[in-house]
Amino acid sequence: MKLIIASKNVHKIREIRSMLKGQTKWDLFSLIDFPDYEPPGETGTTFEENAILKATHAATALQAWVIADDSGLVIPALGAAPGVLSARYSGENATDKDNRKKLLEAMKDLKGEDRDGFFECCLAAATPEGLEKCVSARCEGTIIEEERGGQGFGYDSLFKKHDYNKTFAQLEEEVKNRISHRRKAIDKILIHLDSSVLSH
Repeated sequence: MKLIIASKNVHKIREIRSMLKGQTKWDLFSLIDFPDYEPPGETGTTFEENAILKATHAATALQAWVIADDSGLVIPALGAAPGVLSARYSGENATDKDNRKKLLEAMKDLKGEDRDGFFECCLAAATPEGLEKCVSARCEGTIIEEERGGQGFGYDSLFKKHDYNKTFAQLEEEVKNRISHRRKAIDKILIHLDSSVLSH
């Protein structure tokens, strides 16, 4: 059955594809396969709102099962920033490096527990008939004071999961994909998708 990952972010698509490896019932596509499709603006104020918006819009337009994720980094000591603005924290056309630089600057006087934060992932599944399910998951850790590692993307080189001595950007891809917020959300949504497909 066709399942479209509602994203054009090659890093995110690669991660989700890797996590769904072995799910033979799904024929995976992404928005890169549908160049004429124009995604909606991310106007939600929460990860959940944005995930649902992206999933339902794409499912209706492309007449297929869709999963869409909205995720980001939340630092309680910064009033939950960068939050839903994680990808554009330092401006609309910000690069990952711009965003990391702004975050380090914003946190330069923070010490100890004030440097704690978490990645949150909301994942929505939708059909042309509407929303099927939305789940969320977190991965908690701390923000280190300088970048480490060359893997990953986004804030990975600054984020060290609790009980790990490496950043997400230093971990092997398979390890990160086993413990991340996105993995936890994928596992939750798969339970629903599997049972839904049987009933459709």
